[in-house]
Amino acid sequence: MKLKGSIATVAVAVTFAAVGALSPASAAPTWAPADTAAIHPGTQTFTSGGQCTANFVFTDAADNVYIGQAAHCSSTGAQTDTNGCDAGTLPVGTAVDIDGASQPGTMVYNSWATMQAVGETDANTCAHNDFALIELHPADHGDVNPSIPVWGGPVGFSDGTAMLDEVYSFGNSSLRQGIEALSPKYGISLGTTADGWTTPLYTLSPGIPGDSGSAFLDSEGRALGVLSTLALAPTPLSNNVSGIQAAYDYMIANGGPQVTLVNGTEPFTGGPGGLLGGLFGGF
Repeated sequence: MKLKGSIATVAVAVTFAAVGALSPASAAPTWAPADTAAIHPGTQTFTSGGQCTANFVFTDAADNVYIGQAAHCSSTGAQTDTNGCDAGTLPVGTAVDIDGASQPGTMVYNSWATMQAVGETDANTCAHNDFALIELHPADHGDVNPSIPVWGGPVGFSDGTAMLDEVYSFGNSSLRQGIEALSPKYGISLGTTADGWTTPLYTLSPGIPGDSGSAFLDSEGRALGVLSTLALAPTPLSNNVSGIQAAYDYMIANGGPQVTLVNGTEPFTGGPGGLLGGLFGGF
């Protein structure tokens, strides 16, 4: 099985294969219980054989259900191709297999494809807009829960982080051989930069190939971003997280699906003491 991931090079960042105004969280359909849901943030996704990790759940006015992944999970180029304005990508309409789903989902939005279609030239946007949206088959709607495993949330969108703010995630690389205790992640932000487009950060164990696309929360449980790249300079072995608010705004402004972020059904349980919980959670 091909993992969507990357080996460190002399480039500043490489992708793994393992987002206007704030959008209100949607009024949820009937969600599966968090402890038994087959599909949720942290679920593995497979695009043309490449494995990534799903992030946040979204719905639209017609009660269709979507789950996010990184745009680069459908990349057709090299792992060092991190500029979404010129990197190769599979088209919208590509089928995506989702662990726990009875039917493949359909990629209905890809930020790389959209940026190329509209002729985007802003450097920060091209470098960090790394978000795709997968529409789930209706047969699988009843098996979805929007909560982040272990940590709970999300609770709306984040407006970014400051230096040393706590961050939380749940990766699910197949390289961990199904050892769930290695999936929860606690870390420290180095501060959101590039007009909200990216947050470099460190976690107790860095993201690895297959974790790509996984959701990150800030210290208040708000949706911060999507695991995108591994940085080599100036902060070696840190991860870069693409800002979900910025990517969401871009999607809405450029004709993407008119969806809203779904809050978790489970309360956020991070905050002070997250480090202790992370250590005993098996990082």
